[in-house]
Amino acid sequence: MLYGRQNGSRPVIMSTQFHEDLRRDEDVPRASERSFGILFAIVFAIIALWPLSSGDAPRGWAGVLAAGFAVLAAARPQVLRPLNSAWLALGGILHRIVSPLMLGLIYIIAVVPTGFFLRVSGRDPLRLKLDRSATTYWQQRDPPGPSPGSLTDQF
Repeated sequence: MLYGRQNGSRPVIMSTQFHEDLRRDEDVPRASERSFGILFAIVFAIIALWPLSSGDAPRGWAGVLAAGFAVLAAARPQVLRPLNSAWLALGGILHRIVSPLMLGLIYIIAVVPTGFFLRVSGRDPLRLKLDRSATTYWQQRDPPGPSPGSLTDQF
């Protein structure tokens, strides 16, 4: 473990195993319990009414849950605090699992084949190969860019 400071504030224990510090749970902004209840009321209302689009009967259990969340969000949102905390904890767990997996899959599916194709075809779009006969690696721009005098007051 390494110890450091973030922005000159409290000491932070930094793990040497990951590139990302996943212990930022206290920095995650919480949604209010009222907005949490309204969101779940809307979600369960959609689940309850979705069968109507195909001519089936609505789902009663989802309608009861939608009504319950709506009443609690309007009358006593503090009752929803444990559910809101559990929902945020589940989101944190999913973030720790899904984010590295998806980024790894994107890397394996997109970046590795592209690099393999470029290497097999002999292309070097970044011109990274060493050229011992070159006097400079500076690339001349054709047509030339703006005059240097036009860049004096950029900001």
